[in-house]
Amino acid sequence: MRGLLLRLSGLDADAESAVRVIGFFDRLITERAGLDALVRSTSELAGCPAGLSAPGQGLALRADAGGAVTAGPVPAGAAVRALEGGVQVWVAREGMPAPLDDMLLERFAIAAAVLLEHSSVPLPELGDPALVELVLSESVGTAERSRALHLLGIAATAPLRVLAATGEVPGRSVLLGNVRAVLSTEVPDVDGRLGVGPLLPAIEAARSWQAARTALRYTSDSEPVVWWERLGGLALLAEQLDSADIAALPDVRALDRLAAEPGMITMLDALCATGSVRKAAAVLHRHHSTMTVRLARAESVLGFELDSAGRFRLHLALMLRRLRDD
Repeated sequence: MRGLLLRLSGLDADAESAVRVIGFFDRLITERAGLDALVRSTSELAGCPAGLSAPGQGLALRADAGGAVTAGPVPAGAAVRALEGGVQVWVAREGMPAPLDDMLLERFAIAAAVLLEHSSVPLPELGDPALVELVLSESVGTAERSRALHLLGIAATAPLRVLAATGEVPGRSVLLGNVRAVLSTEVPDVDGRLGVGPLLPAIEAARSWQAARTALRYTSDSEPVVWWERLGGLALLAEQLDSADIAALPDVRALDRLAAEPGMITMLDALCATGSVRKAAAVLHRHHSTMTVRLARAESVLGFELDSAGRFRLHLALMLRRLRDD
């Protein structure tokens, strides 16, 4: 279908071609297509960017030909058709307009008016937690996410990060399973563990939420807050390795043996978090000589020294073990 309008226009802007354009939009209306589908299909039909703006509902949708629907304003120079209530549909073709562009805009506007009315009923009845869940859902379209953000008072393009928390965190939130998802622009001081997603345009909150959950998997008592941006390649490991792969690693198996000794994993965590035996001893309220003895025991089981290079290896093994046990 991509570029069909250009092919029709290249033949002739005759009645038959116009009827095909009308039929195209009539089918979208009859099938009660979503607004995402309407914008995406119009862009494919036209072979150029197209979009819909409905400020009253928090919608600013656009799609490039063959691309996904995203949030974005009406571009300068676009051909625009206005509807009631400040709603606009547009196409942004480079160069001269195609002969059937006026027909496309007219039918695009009619379809938008019908589908907007159909799609705008249920959301206002939802409370904050349900709206937050919609914003974070990967299964909803850009239109539904935009409208949910609008009802929460958040612009689709506003910077936003999502937090994944095991405890209570201030901010608009919803409990998803045993993890609380929080929409935030800042990272508060909280009790419990916290995975911090990247700061992204609010319309991409689902991606920040996924990253926040990954970061949460790397938290521990000694490192209760983990930022996804600081994980680097560790974020990829969380996606690629399953529990069986991790459990088979020799360093993780050695840590499992050491875990049978009371306080050993906590001590190793503290060593990695502080970077020194004396600092780790102070954090744990232990004498550093006691720490030295226990670290020698850990080295004998791990099979490597806990110098600077060894601490990096240890830290990686500890984090992988957390992933396995998540």
